[in-house]
Amino acid sequence: MRIIAGKAGSIKLKSINNSNTRPTLDRVKEAMFSMLIPYLQNANVLDLFAGFGGLGLEAVSRGASNAVLVERSRKNVKVIKENIDLCRFQDKATVIQDDVFNFLESTSEKFDIILMDPPYKKEFGEKLLSKIKRNNILNEKGIIVLEHSKKENLTKQYNLLKIKDKKYGDTKLTFFENREEI
Repeated sequence: MRIIAGKAGSIKLKSINNSNTRPTLDRVKEAMFSMLIPYLQNANVLDLFAGFGGLGLEAVSRGASNAVLVERSRKNVKVIKENIDLCRFQDKATVIQDDVFNFLESTSEKFDIILMDPPYKKEFGEKLLSKIKRNNILNEKGIIVLEHSKKENLTKQYNLLKIKDKKYGDTKLTFFENREEI
């Protein structure tokens, strides 16, 4: 696992063997960030289910002004802090140890980009989209990228405009934009 491009490009990130965490494959991450290029500069990014921090740190490396990485596992949070140090993003990346759903209920911060890579088997997609909209944490014209199983059907979109989806093997990336009126 590594940072692909930007200020920290090519830095190898730490991870934990035998973890339940499933890091985003480089080809999927590259495709995701290629689509996010117009939105990244100076963006306030939220990385939910951060794992080892790869997505949030990639966003900062490519021009986001800051990233908040939310991860429940204490072991993973320790690794994320090490990865923030490796990338020298201490002033741009913050890790919060919390359950994602608790964080979404309690935060008052608003974000330009929300990256989500929840456990595939739990099919959290619609529940996450609902909480994000209900708690109004995505700025207008903000972007959500949901990495999920290609088997998970997202039928409700909570007044979000689905702008793209793409399959990569068992993985699907779905992009939404927050619009006042659709």
